[in-house]
Amino acid sequence: MRNKICEWFGIDEAVVSFGDETERELAARFTEIDRTAEYNQLKVLHAMQEAKVSEACLLGTTGYGYNDIGRETLEEVYAKVFGTEDALVRPLIACGTHALSIALSALLRPGDELLYISGKPYDTLEEVIGIRPSRGSLAEFGITYRQVDLLPDGRFDLEGIRRAIGPKTRVAAIQRSKGYDTRPSLTVSEIAEAIRAVKETAPGVYVMVDNCYGEFVERTEPTEAGADLIAGSLIKNPGGGLAPIGGYLAGKKECIELAAVRLTSPGLGREVGATLSVNRSLYQGLFLAPCVTASALKAAVFAAALYEKIGFAVSPDNSRPRTDIIQAVTLRTPEAVEAFCRGIQQAAPVDSFVTPEPWDMPGYDSPVIMAAGAFVSGASIELSADAPMRDPYAVYFQGGLTWPSAKLGILMTVNNLLREGIIGRQQL
Repeated sequence: MRNKICEWFGIDEAVVSFGDETERELAARFTEIDRTAEYNQLKVLHAMQEAKVSEACLLGTTGYGYNDIGRETLEEVYAKVFGTEDALVRPLIACGTHALSIALSALLRPGDELLYISGKPYDTLEEVIGIRPSRGSLAEFGITYRQVDLLPDGRFDLEGIRRAIGPKTRVAAIQRSKGYDTRPSLTVSEIAEAIRAVKETAPGVYVMVDNCYGEFVERTEPTEAGADLIAGSLIKNPGGGLAPIGGYLAGKKECIELAAVRLTSPGLGREVGATLSVNRSLYQGLFLAPCVTASALKAAVFAAALYEKIGFAVSPDNSRPRTDIIQAVTLRTPEAVEAFCRGIQQAAPVDSFVTPEPWDMPGYDSPVIMAAGAFVSGASIELSADAPMRDPYAVYFQGGLTWPSAKLGILMTVNNLLREGIIGRQQL
């Protein structure tokens, strides 16, 4: 096997040996990941059986999409999986940012305040909120914004949250994953503490959690810890690599009804929205999602261990529990970031011959480099990496439909750094 990896992909034998040694050291971690995947797989299967998923559910509708049994049953399955009263799962939701925009627009009204209690949100939400001025932002509708930063150790500032909630606060929002930051991602147990702090202070305040990248990493979800609403993308964890588009919201029935009229229009709500021919992929993707997420999680743990041993700062490090599939590696220079991303692209099944370059992506305030040779464009449950080209030059690695392909991608990144003289052979 080692000879073939070196022959087929041009990887230095020292890099392969370094990877094999690291993988052996992670055996116990991988076993625990597999146990969580088994639990979540059976949870999804049980939900599908309880909802009586039938062959008819796999078919789609056109036009208005009235009486779409597949759509309605899939939303019932999602509600059961996430332990909520209701869910909205639609190919009409273009991406995770769209799902979050729907959630915030559904819960907030002019004069309300949005309070982010996990610090500044992900870059693409800045224009949704109006932190960066943008046409159609919440700020244009008279919705104000404040934030409570996390403590220096990455934990919630519970006292700061209690003090910050005021009479106009309508939504307390949490971003589970780190986004383009090197702070720790937030575990469900930590999120539960923050939710308690909000509800004890102001029971009527909605708690909305950005659940992107976190689904099926733990055995419980934020809604099971008291969140009123969660939102995410189907081309991340819950789509299992098969969903070609879409997003979801899950939570209290009242919240989902409000979200449905923002997604379509008042008076129509969830009754319209054709699913065309994607139902089969959405069901099958959800069924596979726990095991696909486990592969991506193994890749993140492997990358953290490998790069920590080489001498780079990683977040999270291998002493911290995992709650999402994102692994940040601070590479310190733009050249190292580009070499890393080329390695991920070179390991892809699609467009492996393409060289990723930084560019001005919509929704970001600095050039971004992205590596993603994916079957579904932009699907970050597939092997991918991206980075804003700004100090401290941290790259964000995620995904991997299968563990062997994800492992190869990480080894390719190390190989590039070695070949280009960014790291030395003595570091392996």
